[in-house]
Amino acid sequence: MGKQSAAHIVWDWNGTLFHDNDAVVGATNAAFAELGLEPITLERYRALYCVPVPKFYERLLGRLPTQAEWEAMDQVFHRYYAEHRVHCGLTEGAAELLAGWVSAGRSQSILSMYGHADLIPLVRGFGIEAHFLRVDGRTGPSGGSKAEHMVRHLGALSAAVDPARTVVIGDAADDAVAARHAGARAVLYTGGSHSRASLEGAGVPVVDTLAEAVAEAQRLAA
Repeated sequence: MGKQSAAHIVWDWNGTLFHDNDAVVGATNAAFAELGLEPITLERYRALYCVPVPKFYERLLGRLPTQAEWEAMDQVFHRYYAEHRVHCGLTEGAAELLAGWVSAGRSQSILSMYGHADLIPLVRGFGIEAHFLRVDGRTGPSGGSKAEHMVRHLGALSAAVDPARTVVIGDAADDAVAARHAGARAVLYTGGSHSRASLEGAGVPVVDTLAEAVAEAQRLAA
């Protein structure tokens, strides 16, 4: 796309562009079963979820999982998720919003904490890869914050994108933390992993649809 002077969006993937709530909660419950924990609902998941993920497990266990427990739960989670993500699709209206943003002369990218090797073919399979300057997934251990990944992601786009005119759109409070860490703005979407109440504590705009998120991003980056 070349050098851009317009607004840029960094999209989160899971729970934002990719509507995978059922697969995520199912995978979480499969991981919980490893330790004999009772399954949780989507509502309870949204109320308690946080990163780093072991802290989320601590909220349910009453203690941090041991390293061996964490590794076992993480393996079960990713195995279950990989089997069930095939039943998930893009969030309603996402494809049209992505195309419209590019058509208006703006740029966008994806930064996800989903594994890079799994993310790329998934994005490609939806036929939307050409809308993005860059698509980055996680390349290190799972379960941590997105903040340093965001700095690297924007650094790789430095010739094309101004962090001051960049807005991160995601479904987790950590997306706002990562945006702030990298000198960008954020808009949080209630359709994914967090409840509205937990998102509102992040101190950034909170919206209920991706269309609202894009409109807010345009305003913030003006």
